[in-house]
Amino acid sequence: MKETTLVIMAAGIGSRFGGGIKQLAPVGPGGEIIMDYSIHDALEAGFNKIVFIIRKDLEKDFKEIIGNRIEKLAPVAYAYQELDDLPEGYQVPEGRKKPWGTGQAVLTIKGLVKGPFLVINADDYYGKEGFRQIHDYMVQEMKEDGDVYDICMGAFVLANTLSDNGAVTRGVCRVSGDGILENVTETYEIRMTGQGLEARDEEGNPVTLDPGQPVSMNMWGLPESFLEELEKGFPKFLDQVPEGDIKAEYLLPKIIDQLVQSGKARVKVLRTPDKWFGVTYKEDKQAVVDAIRELIRQGVYKEKLFG
Repeated sequence: MKETTLVIMAAGIGSRFGGGIKQLAPVGPGGEIIMDYSIHDALEAGFNKIVFIIRKDLEKDFKEIIGNRIEKLAPVAYAYQELDDLPEGYQVPEGRKKPWGTGQAVLTIKGLVKGPFLVINADDYYGKEGFRQIHDYMVQEMKEDGDVYDICMGAFVLANTLSDNGAVTRGVCRVSGDGILENVTETYEIRMTGQGLEARDEEGNPVTLDPGQPVSMNMWGLPESFLEELEKGFPKFLDQVPEGDIKAEYLLPKIIDQLVQSGKARVKVLRTPDKWFGVTYKEDKQAVVDAIRELIRQGVYKEKLFG
């Protein structure tokens, strides 16, 4: 059987809202957290291994809250994203506190996967459809070798990914008629107002968006060979960070967009009608709890998720 791995980026798990760690807040009736639902849906879709990307200092708590439970359902491995995990010859700039973004996070799994893998965020609920489509693409269509990286992506409808409690950042996608990604643009401060959607670009300029546009929620299906690209690109990224910039990040959407623009990657966009939800703000938690309850009422999930 082909190994297909779910990779969950949870190294940012220390970022807190209110009095708790947002990714570990219970949202299900049995104390389930958002990650439980993602893992359930991925295993149901056919994924057969889980890799958690965490920080070393959170390992004990993380294993107690979720890792030890999931080990009973599927093979589990851990990768560790740390601020000082840099290529030889590079040092952490003075004043920098956070690791280097999603590109560095995914690079930490090199050697832990054998075959294609799906990357998701720890604190996002994606719904079943994206996992199913990506797994099917990986096992039926994805080419592991070749000069062009064969990538797929779960694309959500922008209107289905907004928070009622504040602005969000999304990777807004332009897609060709045959479902191939043309570009993805990080777009900031997206919110729905009485006048419609408001948003800003990287420079802070207003941007016009359509609520029906497809957006990336960091749900990428990637071939194992892509990790070599991340490894080659990380020193180049570090070389280009301006002196004094302590917040620059090596970001997966930007890396993939650059590969698309240079003809080194082809990204199949797999659209899902499912509604995304997550705990971006403290106030979002109740909305997530209510949404999970409704999905249980509809029969999408059992009351006891892994029962």
